[in-house]
Amino acid sequence: MFDLKGKKAIVTGAGGGLGKAIAQGIYQAGAEVVLLDISKQIHETKEEIGTKDTKVFAVQGDLSNREDRRQSFQKSVELLGGRLDILVNAAGIIDKHPAENYSIESWDKVLEVNLSAVFELSQLAGERMIKQKAGKIINIASMLSFFGGYHVVSYSASKGGVAQLTKSLSNEWAKHGIQVNAIAPGYMDTKLNNHIKDDPVRFDQITARIPAGRWGSPEDLKGIAVFLASSASNYISGTIIPVDGGYMSR
Repeated sequence: MFDLKGKKAIVTGAGGGLGKAIAQGIYQAGAEVVLLDISKQIHETKEEIGTKDTKVFAVQGDLSNREDRRQSFQKSVELLGGRLDILVNAAGIIDKHPAENYSIESWDKVLEVNLSAVFELSQLAGERMIKQKAGKIINIASMLSFFGGYHVVSYSASKGGVAQLTKSLSNEWAKHGIQVNAIAPGYMDTKLNNHIKDDPVRFDQITARIPAGRWGSPEDLKGIAVFLASSASNYISGTIIPVDGGYMSR
């Protein structure tokens, strides 16, 4: 039920961090994967993940640019032979400032990458998946899909939007055999959270609340990503699943 052999997948934000780990997990389960990221690092990731037996492709694209992301999506689908079974929207950015000093330019860019791109790529994927009568869309939400955060108003707003978008798309597309779900990572030891790790007071407060006693790692998302991408999750749709070491239960 967890076998992804023969499946075709696109993972955004796959140059590093959570996206890279998710792409690797889906690839290791047998899927053919396109890594889509603005970073040149995806070419190194492609060589690191791939083998001669199962293909990995790299497409460099800027998800904040609407024309570029459409072209990147089309190129990715072409590399997969015209079929798409799995879309993982893992790309995300953050910009930390007090709300009263937050620029509208920063707000617009974070919302564009974290929410508008998730919608448009899901829409492009959904058009194909409806015709196929099957598909898996996995969005990356956040603890800030549930909480307000601090000094990250645009990121919090975008991740709240991702949770609601996931539910809304599920309501429309589940009848077509498409499952739309989201993973809400807990506090992960990645570059995106350096602003918290560099604040010893907040770091200690957060860590003390995690029953598992540690922050998560990208590796912790591999299993849930494979589960949501596989037939094992065919009757699960519209869910936001925390992977947080118990943080939400505390």
